[in-house]
Amino acid sequence: MRKLSRYIGRTVIGAVAMVLLVIVALDAIAALVDQLGELKGDYDFIEALMFVGLTLPGRIYENIPFSSLVGCLVGLGILAGSSELVVMRAAGVSLAQITWAVMKPVLFFIGLSLVLGEYVTPLTDQIAESRRAIAQGDRHALESRHGLWNRDGKEFTHFNAVLPNGRLYGVTRYQFDDQGKLLASSFARTAIFQKDHWIEESGKETVLTETGIEKHDYAWRRWDTKLSPALLNVLVLEPDALSIQDLYSYSKYLQQQDIESSQYQLAFWKKLLQPLATASLVLIAVSFVFGPLREVTMGYRIFTGVIVGIVFRTSQDLLGPASLVFGFPPLMAVLIPVLICAAIGILLLRKAN
Repeated sequence: MRKLSRYIGRTVIGAVAMVLLVIVALDAIAALVDQLGELKGDYDFIEALMFVGLTLPGRIYENIPFSSLVGCLVGLGILAGSSELVVMRAAGVSLAQITWAVMKPVLFFIGLSLVLGEYVTPLTDQIAESRRAIAQGDRHALESRHGLWNRDGKEFTHFNAVLPNGRLYGVTRYQFDDQGKLLASSFARTAIFQKDHWIEESGKETVLTETGIEKHDYAWRRWDTKLSPALLNVLVLEPDALSIQDLYSYSKYLQQQDIESSQYQLAFWKKLLQPLATASLVLIAVSFVFGPLREVTMGYRIFTGVIVGIVFRTSQDLLGPASLVFGFPPLMAVLIPVLICAAIGILLLRKAN
């Protein structure tokens, strides 16, 4: 059985890797075409290539569950097409043993997704966004298509780019009084964190007074704020791009401040349960090969896998926002499609057995 397990594992891992390569390549090409519409300033074709390259880990992470489903259908379909699965079953190998032999190589991709999602994609996505913002030039908040807004008391701040090393680019600040009247605005090309405060560099400030408008430039000035590089690294990225640890800690922080945190809780449960989602899709693939798709062509198996993957992802994409609107727990929005897939897979395997 050990040799059979290794043989099944090699077939499955090769098929999943091939499908993942094709899907990520198509996704990257589409992203590159999309970036061509944003070429401006120093953001040329080479920078667009760098942006797409830096976001590749995130694309791999997002497509691992779908690729595992289609890859397992392809790998097992190859074995079924050559009647090797029939021979294995005739030799006394149970469905449970074959399912475990298929699941073992998929655990490698599950581990890869955990490493990428927790340690790689938060860093590479932030660097990609920062490089693009810097290359597109210094822009005030109202002129920039990208960046981050933040409110600190009566001050609204916009950052074009936030680097992981505690350096900001394109810092626009608007200061208001208690009545919401604009008092001053400023724009600094860069800001560097210094232990407990920031130093703004190469800036311009406009102050509105009762007698008129005053403008002046400054080489540097101190900026005291509660914002820290660690907090900005969380705020600058979309919830889906954050690590599980950052999502958990920031959700707790928002709850302590009595601020709505459902969006971050949804992303937390989605990332935490992605291994279970991948395993449930693999279970579906195995049950299909031994059940409804036992004697169909390879193309039909791939088509079925694509449809199932689309339905699964769409159901999560619909239930997630629905949980934010209607107020039911984000955990249920993520868990329901997973449980349905697992239940269908187990029922089909029992029927085939």
